[in-house]
Amino acid sequence: MASPLSMSDIRLGLSREDVQTLRQHQQIALAQTGSASSRAASNASSQGRLLLDPSSLQVLNLHFDRVMVAIQQRLQALNYQTQLATQVQYDRAANAMQIADTEIARFRAILRQIDELEVEFDKIRRIRDIVRGFTARVETLERRLGQ
Repeated sequence: MASPLSMSDIRLGLSREDVQTLRQHQQIALAQTGSASSRAASNASSQGRLLLDPSSLQVLNLHFDRVMVAIQQRLQALNYQTQLATQVQYDRAANAMQIADTEIARFRAILRQIDELEVEFDKIRRIRDIVRGFTARVETLERRLGQ
């Protein structure tokens, strides 16, 4: 017959996975305290039962408090790392946008210079055509006078 300090897993109303987790943590908690209940918990576990005496429950409760603190600290660390990574990406994006804005301004300045050179080119071509026309007239006049 089972000890009155233990209870069948089925009576707890937990899923199989939750019962397995509870068993593991009970064994870990009792082993960490060096309690004699550790062997009793192992024996109860092999019979599909959990120790529920006040001492075992107190040890388990303290263990879960430590586990919860560890999980909370890990969550805080991960949140902090997420914030850092987000800030780094934000800074990189801002830097990339600043570089892009600088390059766009440089590109626009180059396009403006190209437009100015094209206007100057057209102006010089017109003047060249006018000079060629004058040159052709002068040559024509020289030929007429030289004949």
